Amino acid sequence: MREALAEAQRAAAKGEIPVGAVVVWQGRIIGRGHNAKETLADPTAHAEMLALREAAQTLGGWRLTGATLYSTLEPCPMCAGALVNARVETLVYAVADPKTGAAGSVYDIVRSPWLNHRLKVIRGVLESEVRAVMRTFFEGLRQGEEE
Repeated sequence: MREALAEAQRAAAKGEIPVGAVVVWQGRIIGRGHNAKETLADPTAHAEMLALREAAQTLGGWRLTGATLYSTLEPCPMCAGALVNARVETLVYAVADPKTGAAGSVYDIVRSPWLNHRLKVIRGVLESEVRAVMRTFFEGLRQGEEE
C-alpha cells in the first residue's frame, strides 16, 4: 500500500486527485498507476485502470489470476468492473468512497453473485495516512479557489 500511496502523491504533484494503485503478482509489482484524467484528457485514466493495463502488458495477457490490486481509494464502478474482468484475486484499499465506491460502500460489484468472478476485499490499510494526503490536496484546492 505504501507504493500505491507514493503513486497517489505523484498524482497530487501533477494536480490530479491523489489516487494511486499497484498490482502485485507473485510478490512483485507488475503494474503501477495514478490518476491521470486531467493530464491525459481521458475519463478512463483512473489509477486502477492504468495499473491493470500495465500489469496485463507485463504478463502478456489480460487474465491477472492470483494478483492483488492495492488502491488508496475504493474503486468506482468502472474500475471494479475491470478488476472482475481481469480476474484479480484480491483488492486492498485504504479509504472507502461513500459517493461512488463499488467494493462495498455504495455498490459491491467486486463481490456480486451475478458476475462470473468475485474478489477478496481488505479495507482500511493505511487509511489515516491516505486520508491525510487527500485532505491536504483538497484543502489546497479550496484555498486556491478563495484567492
